[in-house]
Amino acid sequence: MATLLGADRCLGARSEGTVAAGRRKLDFMGDIAVQLNNVSKRIDSVSIVKHISFEVAQGEVFGLIGPSGSGKTTTIRLICGVYEPTDGEVRVFGVAPRHFKRSHRERIGYMPQLFLLYPDLSVSENLSFVASLYGMGWLARRRRAKQVLEFVGLLSDRHKLMRDCSGGMQRRLELACTLVHSPDLLFLDEPTVGMDPVLRQRFWGHFRSLASEGKTLCITTNIVSEAEYCDRVAVLNDGRLVAIGTPLELRRLAFGGDVLELVADDMSWDILRTLDYVPDVISAQQIASGRLRILVKDASRSIPPVVNAVESRGVRVQSVREYRPPFDEVFARLVSQNG
Repeated sequence: MATLLGADRCLGARSEGTVAAGRRKLDFMGDIAVQLNNVSKRIDSVSIVKHISFEVAQGEVFGLIGPSGSGKTTTIRLICGVYEPTDGEVRVFGVAPRHFKRSHRERIGYMPQLFLLYPDLSVSENLSFVASLYGMGWLARRRRAKQVLEFVGLLSDRHKLMRDCSGGMQRRLELACTLVHSPDLLFLDEPTVGMDPVLRQRFWGHFRSLASEGKTLCITTNIVSEAEYCDRVAVLNDGRLVAIGTPLELRRLAFGGDVLELVADDMSWDILRTLDYVPDVISAQQIASGRLRILVKDASRSIPPVVNAVESRGVRVQSVREYRPPFDEVFARLVSQNG
């Protein structure tokens, strides 16, 4: 897996594996990197963000998920200090953004939705220009540019003019520009918007690689399925925090538990009444001939008694598995439950 260790250390090979692999538990993460306490933001008397509170741990991949206009970008700008909160308090590494010094800002990387690149400059020239804005000398820029371009897979295209690059190549260069000064905390505002699935997977591979080296990532997206790739997710809608937790916790919150899918031979409606008496079974419904969806408190604990209950009625169970509803459905349920 690729690593990004700092301006003077080398980058390894780019990961081609699944981005979900290697997700770490929060117990192993460090101190708090970002803290919002009852934060609101009004612009021209319009409430954009409404009483949001959450924390982001160092080394965490934290997702801000929601539809366009839900307040994701405004929240990121509040954390970066672009906006001052109307109410509440924001702290980054323990410091309010209005009190940031240069040393604080140098620890932050921000990849906006629209990143300005110069079409008449080459890939490496664009990157070198951004690095110079951070005060990096020529030799340091040259060394660092090679590292980050290799990390995003653009080293062989470093001499190509930006106007001749594809949209995907431009987005990869934008990520390289965000990483060039080795920030500890990265804000990525809808970084995969408009990408094909292959490139989107590659980007999430980059993000997991960065997190594995202790970088903290706050990623906004309206591609709700990308919540699966985050350690924790904050669900926003209409400027409000609808829910927050790991993807598994949000599924359980949305559905009230885990969902099992059971397939069996010659199933009758009596089976549903039988399942009513199985401990930890919350509800059951037949979704097709010989197929049940069963809501339980805990999937791993409930599978054996569910199978025993069905087979006690003389029905052969073909298969039973935990059903993971797509996160689009999870998101829709959470928003509906919260008005």
